[in-house]
Amino acid sequence: MTYIEDDNGEVWDLAQKIGFCMLTTQSGADLKARPMSAYIERVENALYFLTDVKSHKDDEVARHPNVCLAFADTKKQKYVSISGVAEVQNDREKIRDLWSTPAKAWWDSPDDPSIRILKVTPSSAEYWDSPGTVISYIKMVAAAVTSAKPDMGENAKVRM
Repeated sequence: MTYIEDDNGEVWDLAQKIGFCMLTTQSGADLKARPMSAYIERVENALYFLTDVKSHKDDEVARHPNVCLAFADTKKQKYVSISGVAEVQNDREKIRDLWSTPAKAWWDSPDDPSIRILKVTPSSAEYWDSPGTVISYIKMVAAAVTSAKPDMGENAKVRM
């Protein structure tokens, strides 16, 4: 597998713009995905999520810390898949720093003792940045008619 070493800025930009992702963890022999609101900290090389201690993600991460984050903006045809290592933290100051409107849907305040931080340190990523749904559709139709492969935009594997 060939990786681009210096293109992780595009990964961070797309993840930041999309904001929500599907977090995939391992639960026994099964993989389990659920939607999460991401807090991007490019300077720290980390993505943070607020989670509840009762959600069992902490148990899953303790046993199998490798996770996958899948970001998708289907309207704009932009996708990012980030692989990394997760850890659960109980840093109350960081929880207050990350506290925002999405968190208010789940907890009354950042002082709720059941809130935990899920920190993901990325190791690699892949992104797809297409020109948009209508243009992509036109390119696919043109390629089908001409038997050529369509240029669907940028795709790169990136070491984080």
